[in-house]
Amino acid sequence: MKVFSYTQPKENICQYKNWTLEGGSKNGSVTVLSCKAHGNGLVAQLKGCHDRDEAKQYCGSLISVPREELPELPSGDYYWHQLQGLKVFASGSDVEEKVLLGRVDHLIETGSNDVLVVKKCKDSLDGRERLIPYLPDQVVLAVDLEAGSIEVDWDPEF
Repeated sequence: MKVFSYTQPKENICQYKNWTLEGGSKNGSVTVLSCKAHGNGLVAQLKGCHDRDEAKQYCGSLISVPREELPELPSGDYYWHQLQGLKVFASGSDVEEKVLLGRVDHLIETGSNDVLVVKKCKDSLDGRERLIPYLPDQVVLAVDLEAGSIEVDWDPEF
């Protein structure tokens, strides 16, 4: 079956032999027998999936792998799932001036850089959705997973 991967590089999804598929007409755990690059995407063979009709059950599914199987990243790098749900604060000239913009709802891959989609939450500045480029040391000043927050250099009025 054809697979579109969000991993970087796209072939990395092939390293995992157990996938969880959700969103198609058939959900659940599957075992990957083979996976390889094909054109702009990937082609995978799943255990128990022998023909095109069986493969159609998985069309539109999102692939996930168990978090404990993900490799540890270098310091300062994060998986998207680690950033989702974090509160985003615009920094001021001192600690008292930090403004809560909202929470990271999800991220978007744009090609040049990822973008944080920040939506309102309790006590956020306003109800606006903000698209904030994920540019470490330029826009994203700090990520604190334990505190559940991201500090950004971002105009709260933008």
